[in-house]
Amino acid sequence: MAASIDDVCRDFLGEVASLDAILKPASLDAILKPLRDEQQPDEKWHTPTPAPGWTIADQIAHLAMFDARALWSITDPDRFRTDRDSLMTNRNYLKIHETLANLSPRQLYEQWHQGAQDLYAAALHSDPTARVEWYGPAMSVTSKITARIMETWAHGHDVADALGVPVGFTDRLRHVAHIGVRSRRFAFAANTQDAPEVDPFVELHTPNGEVWSWGAKDSPDQVRGPVLGFCQLVTQRRHLDDTAVVAVGDGAKAWIRIAQSFAGPPGQGRQPNQFA
Repeated sequence: MAASIDDVCRDFLGEVASLDAILKPASLDAILKPLRDEQQPDEKWHTPTPAPGWTIADQIAHLAMFDARALWSITDPDRFRTDRDSLMTNRNYLKIHETLANLSPRQLYEQWHQGAQDLYAAALHSDPTARVEWYGPAMSVTSKITARIMETWAHGHDVADALGVPVGFTDRLRHVAHIGVRSRRFAFAANTQDAPEVDPFVELHTPNGEVWSWGAKDSPDQVRGPVLGFCQLVTQRRHLDDTAVVAVGDGAKAWIRIAQSFAGPPGQGRQPNQFA
C-alpha cells in the first residue's frame, strides 16, 4: 500500500475528528459539561472501557502521551531520545500516564486534541521519507503517522464501546488493515513462536463492494472477511468468534488466533460474546 504524506496526514486528522465526535456529541451532556466547566463532575471520563483497568481518561491520556512523543521524534530528536531513555530506564511511563489521566476532563481533552493538531502540522511539512526514531526500529514519517492512525482508531474504539457508540467502516481502515497484515511476523515473535514462512493471501471486503487484498492469491494460507472485522481482530478489539473473518490453512489459522498490530507483549484481547 502506497500513500502520500498528504493522504496519511489527512486520514490521521480524520481519525482524530472521529474520536472528537465520540467524546463530545450533544447527546452526551455528561461529557460536554466538564469540557465547558472544570467544576462540573467528571464521572463520565472515569467510565471503564473494555481494556482492563483503563477508563476513558486513560485512553485519551495514552494517545496524548504518544502523540506528543511522535511530534518530538520529528521536530526535536534529542528531546525524544532523552525522554525515551527516561521512560525505559526510570519506569516513568506510569507516572506520566497517571499525571495526564488525572487532569480535569477539559485539560486532558485540550492536551490530546491540540497535540494531535500539532503532530499533523509537523508531519505534513516534514520530509515523508526521513527516518525518525521510535521505541523499536526507526521508521519514516509516513509510517509513523500511519501508526498513529491505527492507535487513534483502536483507542477510540475502546471509548466508543464504553459509551455504547457503534463503530463503523471508513476508508481510513485501510491503514489499520495494512499494519495488521504487515505485523504478522511480529505477532508470532511477541508470542515466542516462529512465524510460518509462507505469507497468507488476505482479502478484505468493504461495505460498498470494494476488495482490498495483500499477498499472492495462490498462497495455501488464506484470510478473508470484512475490513472492519479484520481491523477489530488485529487490534484485539473483538474476539475472533465475534467477527466474520475466516482463515484457511494452518499458518493462517495460527496467525489470526494471536494477531496484533500494536507493539509490546501479547494483549489480553476480548472475550467471545463480550459485546451485544
